[in-house]
Amino acid sequence: MKHGKKYNESAKLVDRATFYEIEDAVALAKKSATAKFDETVEVHIRTGCDGRHAEQQIRGAVVLPNGTGKTVRVLVFAKGDKIAEAEAAGADYVGGDELIPKIQNDGWLDFDVVVATPDMMGVVGRLGKVLGPKGLMPNPKAGTVTMDVTKAINDIKAGKIEYRLDKTNIIHCPIGKVSFTEEQLTQNLNALLEAIVKARPSNLKGQYLRSITLSSTMGPGVKVSVAKF
Repeated sequence: MKHGKKYNESAKLVDRATFYEIEDAVALAKKSATAKFDETVEVHIRTGCDGRHAEQQIRGAVVLPNGTGKTVRVLVFAKGDKIAEAEAAGADYVGGDELIPKIQNDGWLDFDVVVATPDMMGVVGRLGKVLGPKGLMPNPKAGTVTMDVTKAINDIKAGKIEYRLDKTNIIHCPIGKVSFTEEQLTQNLNALLEAIVKARPSNLKGQYLRSITLSSTMGPGVKVSVAKF
C-alpha cells in the first residue's frame, strides 16, 4: 500500500521494532498525527480469544474518564413514562414502533448509539438486519438494554464506549482525540485496558492480550508493550 509524503514523514518517528510503554506510545501517536482535522486516537488489541466459542466472546462497555471528544447522538426506544425520562436525560431521539419504517425503509441512521428498555426489544428486534451489521443493536452487556435510561444516556454522553471482538478476534476502540493531552489519553487507555483485562474469559489458555497498537486516524501504528498484561 502506497502512503503519502506526510504519512511517510510521521512513520520515521516510530521505530517499528520497538514496543513502547503506554505513556511513550501515546506521545508518539500524538506527535505523528499530521492531518488538518482533529484526528481520533484509536487502539487495536489482538487477543488470544477464539470468538467462535460463545464463552470467549468478549463484549462490554467502559466510561472513559475524559470522554471521547465526540458528540454522541443517542436514540432511545421506550414507551410510557420512560419517554419523558429519556427526553429529560438528554436523548437526541425517542420513540417506538413509528421509528421502524423510518429506519427500515427510509434508511434513517442519524444516531450513534441505540438504547432500549427491555419491553421494547421485541420492536427493536425487527431492526436486527439493519442495526446488527452496524454494531448498533442494543445489548444488556453493554448497558444499552435497561430500565434506567437516565444512567444509560448520562454514561454514553460522558464518554462510554463499547468494546467487542471482531471476526478476527481483535478489539478496536477510540480513546480520544489528538487534541487531548497526553495525560487524558493515557488515563482513557488505562481505563479501557483495565476493563478488558477484567473481562478475560476464565477458560482461556495461553496469552490473552497478544498485541496492542495505537494510532491516530491518518498516522502510523505504534506498538505498545504487553509485558505487564
